[in-house]
Amino acid sequence: MSPTLPLPTPRKKRRIFSDALLAIGIALGVILVQAGTRLFTGLELQLYDTAISLTPRLPSDRIAVIAIDDTSIANIGRWPWPREVHARLIDQLSAAGAKTIAHTAFFFEPQTDRGLESLRALRDTLGDAPRPVALNDLGPNADRYLRDYINAAEQRLDSDAVLASSMRASGRVVIPSLFTLGDAPGRPDAPLPGFARRSTLPDGASLGMPATATQQPMAMFGDAAQAVAHLNPALDVDGAVRAEPLLVRFDGEAVPSMALTVAAITLNLNREDVKLMPGEGLMLGARRIETDPQGRVLPQYYPPRNGKPAFSTDAFYDVIAGKIPASKYKDKVVIIGATAAGVGTFFKTPVSAALSPAEMLAHTTSSLLQNHFIASPGWSRGAVPAVLVLLVAYLALVLPRLSAARGAWVSLSLFLGMVGLEVFLLAHEALWLPLVFPAALLLIGHLALVTRRFGATESRKLSSEAESAETNRQMGLSLQSQGQLDMAFDRLRRVPHSESLMENLRGLALDFERKRQFAKAETVYAHMLQMGGADGDLQRRLNRARDMSQAVMLGGNASHPGGTLLLTGDGIEKPMLGRYQIERELGKGAMGVVYQGRDPKIGRVVAIKTLALSAEFDGHELQDARERFFREAETAGRLQHPNIVTIFDAGEEHDLAFIAMEFLNGQDLVVHARPGQLLPMAAVLEIGIQVAQALDYAHRHQVIHRDIKPGNIMFDAVTAAVKVTDFGIARVTDANRTKTGTILGTPSFMSPEQLAGRRLDGRSDLYSLGVTLYQLLTGTLPFRGDSLSALMYDIANSPPLNPLLARPDMPQAMADILERTLSKAPEDRYATGEALATELHRVASALPEGGDMTGVQQSSAGDDPYEATLVRSPRTSEVNSTNNTGPLAI
Repeated sequence: MSPTLPLPTPRKKRRIFSDALLAIGIALGVILVQAGTRLFTGLELQLYDTAISLTPRLPSDRIAVIAIDDTSIANIGRWPWPREVHARLIDQLSAAGAKTIAHTAFFFEPQTDRGLESLRALRDTLGDAPRPVALNDLGPNADRYLRDYINAAEQRLDSDAVLASSMRASGRVVIPSLFTLGDAPGRPDAPLPGFARRSTLPDGASLGMPATATQQPMAMFGDAAQAVAHLNPALDVDGAVRAEPLLVRFDGEAVPSMALTVAAITLNLNREDVKLMPGEGLMLGARRIETDPQGRVLPQYYPPRNGKPAFSTDAFYDVIAGKIPASKYKDKVVIIGATAAGVGTFFKTPVSAALSPAEMLAHTTSSLLQNHFIASPGWSRGAVPAVLVLLVAYLALVLPRLSAARGAWVSLSLFLGMVGLEVFLLAHEALWLPLVFPAALLLIGHLALVTRRFGATESRKLSSEAESAETNRQMGLSLQSQGQLDMAFDRLRRVPHSESLMENLRGLALDFERKRQFAKAETVYAHMLQMGGADGDLQRRLNRARDMSQAVMLGGNASHPGGTLLLTGDGIEKPMLGRYQIERELGKGAMGVVYQGRDPKIGRVVAIKTLALSAEFDGHELQDARERFFREAETAGRLQHPNIVTIFDAGEEHDLAFIAMEFLNGQDLVVHARPGQLLPMAAVLEIGIQVAQALDYAHRHQVIHRDIKPGNIMFDAVTAAVKVTDFGIARVTDANRTKTGTILGTPSFMSPEQLAGRRLDGRSDLYSLGVTLYQLLTGTLPFRGDSLSALMYDIANSPPLNPLLARPDMPQAMADILERTLSKAPEDRYATGEALATELHRVASALPEGGDMTGVQQSSAGDDPYEATLVRSPRTSEVNSTNNTGPLAI
């Protein structure tokens, strides 16, 4: 027993019926718009042009174009040329045996030399003029001698006669005429001249485009030419030329086009061999050519291939100068015409946005010779309406019954099928079945129905969301009553704003506070404020929860094992580290935390950097790490320099090793190492001078920093103070106790010898300072790799990027300093920090005045991907050393 389809519900039946009526209405509206405005005709013509350019048809090799191009005008002279120039080319082509010569220039006006009339007047009056003494010496033959001389000069100056003579001698030249197209109620002002009637066809009133006026060549050229034919293009609605009017009706005569005339002559046909078939087309000898009622055909326009034009094209000058032998054109149809810019008119065609009349004539003549036309068969007039009916039926009866996904696939398949079919028929079968309008109707109808269905779905979705919101609210309250506060907040945060929801969230926040989960209470209050619950009490509760969430936990977790001390703002005693009272947390790093503290005895504010040694080491390693920590803290504490952060104290408590140091305002230079936020060059040089002097001082005291980078240089924009921080990872340069093979620092700023684990001296710090200055000046690093290994390889082996490429205004002297500080070998760098500071001061002195230490560009960019940056507190603008947090940080 076969399964049966479920019957649609009454609601679905109403929707389907409504969609069907909408589809029919849309289809009728689109059809009426197209009928009144031809809105989609432009798209149809664009698709036609695209498909025509995909044809495999090849142009006739019997046709060649000789172009009056820019090269020819540059060599022969300004246009128009003397007509004996055209005569010379015609003589050459005729002597070489060209089959037909079609010249597309218009010879409507005479072209004579200004001295010609004077010569003729002199000849006519010579007999009446008194003889000069010199002429008497010639005897009685003086008059005849002068007349012969004048006649010879007249022949040389009469350019029109020279060209007419060449045309007549050739006997194979076709020249153009022009017509003003349009219907006229009466007869034209003047009939066709006799030379034009030689080329017209009998029964001319039955086929062709009507014309009201004409421009014909001069009679001397018309009589000398083999034929005179019209050169009128037929423009489409978008101004392009796609059709060829084979005939123009004028004064009861059918004037053939130049393409038809040239094709007939080339096929050795005369006017009696071209027979008209009114309403159907014409016979060109034994070949039937179907046209529209006005005698137009759609010729094949041949696209360029391999970057070369469809037809062989040579420059006029190259042929007339003998660079191209005229024998090349033996038995060829030669078309002469202007292609130079500013000479003649150009037309848009399916294969070019600007094609000259000569090139268009080549395409249409080739189509006639090879019977290459685009046909629009009679059955297509019925096929397109049938497709429209089927599409309306699909939109009205089928699409409403399909799901959204299936309907989209079916409509897309039909759309692509129609467009693809039209392109295939045009390109490969030379048939034009216009399907763009049906395809557009399908697309518009589908989108309209989908939009309507989407609107209905959205309405149902809103109703469903309201139900879901209430469900989530009730579920959240239930979870809150069970003590599952996190899950309750997850449910309540999905509910849109309402007064009842705000009360529920307020109660949830209070429950978090009762459990001393102040950070979570802060999150709830922040969510309430974001939803629009801004009132004084809510803001006060948020601030209180935020203060409570700043509780400092010293110990009691993975990083700080041991006892727990709590810091709050409600009067509980603040915890102590050594003699220092902890105020707040400034940031966290990979191996420790930085706090703001205070010495209660003298009121000094300090920065306290901690390291949980017992969490990282045990046994002998813990003892060795503890000794090294205090040894390096002691060494760094001996450094007293205005550009080095001061170390006050070191100790260990709650299993935390700590260093108390000078608390600094401002921020590190990381923010100014980004493109768009760079400091002025003078400021960077001043910073470099102070850091180099600080390093020189430390090196003279046998201390190497090992991690110079923007994050370890503090800068106060208000006071322009510069401080080098984090000497905690430095070591005493003791040849007897320094271990090799240990890598400390940040990879992007490490020297090649530091990467290799070799023994270091102060020149390694100067290398790192060079990288830092490079980044502060250019906003980028001299070495960047996709991975840590690639970066290390580039530092050890590759030259740095040229800083002038990133900073073209950088003085060459500064670029030279960077190149020297970034040398691979330590001996090639500056020997001391003081030497580097001296060079930087020399460059700074040469800079133009006007730089300061505070101007900053505004932008943002990414940081060094290998920075191990300490997380800063978002609630303070006072930041101490915020990168590596202890002597063991890598």
